[in-house]
Amino acid sequence: MSSTITTTNFNFPGQKSVYHGKVREVYNINDELLVMIATDRLSAFDVVMPKGIPYKGQILNQIATRFMELTQDIVPNWLIATPDPNVAVGHLCEPFKVEMVIRGYLSGHAAREYTSGKRTLCGVTMPEGLKENDKFPQPIITPSTKADNGEHDEDISREDILAKGIVSEEDYLVLENYTRALFQRGTNIAASRGLILVDTKYEFGKTRDGKIVLIDEIHTPDSSRYFYAEGYEGRQERGEEQKQLSKEFVRRWLIENGFQGKEGQQIPDMTDDYIATVSDRYIELYEKILGEPFVKADISNIQERIEKNVLEYLK
Repeated sequence: MSSTITTTNFNFPGQKSVYHGKVREVYNINDELLVMIATDRLSAFDVVMPKGIPYKGQILNQIATRFMELTQDIVPNWLIATPDPNVAVGHLCEPFKVEMVIRGYLSGHAAREYTSGKRTLCGVTMPEGLKENDKFPQPIITPSTKADNGEHDEDISREDILAKGIVSEEDYLVLENYTRALFQRGTNIAASRGLILVDTKYEFGKTRDGKIVLIDEIHTPDSSRYFYAEGYEGRQERGEEQKQLSKEFVRRWLIENGFQGKEGQQIPDMTDDYIATVSDRYIELYEKILGEPFVKADISNIQERIEKNVLEYLK
């Protein structure tokens, strides 16, 4: 698929460094600004798939920036501008080395752990008698370490984070409070669109003046799981799978095709037809969660478009 952007190699004025993440590429400008480019790369089980997904970067960037705007009254964030559909520009921050995962329902990784017999996740006790996709009595925070590329994020408890000095207790309390406030706001917005925000993760950083802010992405299909609210109860009662909008459908497809990111496993071939269906699912989530039609950007030459728009902004 030539209509995707999977790598960048820009050289912007004042550029100090570039960090290539699993999906985003982050350019440091004069140790003041970060130019974050959302690529069309697809990551699952902490492995980047060989082919990009058309419009995925635009979708992630636009959902994340919209939710930054919709939550800035409760939690400050890093964002300054979005000069291109795939680009966000914000304040340079020092990221915390943990991802704040919050779960309202027993799904995904939590459900897999629960099914294997575990009742404690990241030091948090999960009640007995739950089945997959049941709602927790109240949302639980299950942090993970922030792994480098190619490494796996790992579950970690609040106690271990504090004991190892990864985050100070004072800062961690702020992260917890922000996480709960963002999840509540996201839950309310999702409900107004006929969706359930099942679980999500947030990343935070500190600005140069020591202010804790939300960074990276928020409430996107890569960082969150959504169910359709209509029919949720009935499906649970009948023991059926929930109708969901998230990246889980890609993970399921990979598992069915013998891949879970483990050593020696081959990534199954993603045909152009399959990639088109993944792109359609991402567009569907955009339209459901934001309640508006998705407007496709011109992808005839994405690299050129991004470079032009960023250079224009940096002037």
